[in-house]
Amino acid sequence: MLRLFKKILTTGIVTEPVKAPKDVELEQLGIAIKRHIDRRYSGSIAIRQIDAGSCNGCELEIHALNNPYYDIERFGIHFVASPRHADVLLVTGPVSRHMQTALLRTYEATPDPKWVVAVGDCAACGGEFGVSYASCGAVSNVIPVDAVIAGCPPTPLALVQGLLSLCERH
Repeated sequence: MLRLFKKILTTGIVTEPVKAPKDVELEQLGIAIKRHIDRRYSGSIAIRQIDAGSCNGCELEIHALNNPYYDIERFGIHFVASPRHADVLLVTGPVSRHMQTALLRTYEATPDPKWVVAVGDCAACGGEFGVSYASCGAVSNVIPVDAVIAGCPPTPLALVQGLLSLCERH
């Protein structure tokens, strides 16, 4: 154990220094979305994220929204564990046949009024999978979609922009 500590002390820091975040655009988007949320939705929006058969690239970017760098909760957007508490469903991936019923049940369990956002190219059009024996394709083939956030995967900034555009339209 002492050898390990000695090696750590003699080696020092070998990673790159963390650059200060340049989040001017994120901050402006966040302030704009916070205004809409405060004015029209009593201060917060609850999101339920659903993986309908994706590769998890979009989920990684969605999860990044909650990290200390993006910290989307400061703008009044939070993620919930149950669709019964959600205002927005973020659906990723082409809808696999095995997830079709689960997605429909989740949609039905979400109280009205609700929004559905197809996140990523696969959710928007089925991606490279399209419609097949194993895939229903786009989310809109299974449930109504209110907004699409394109990208493979979309960046956290694109996700915030998509949510802002959704809030502005409704």
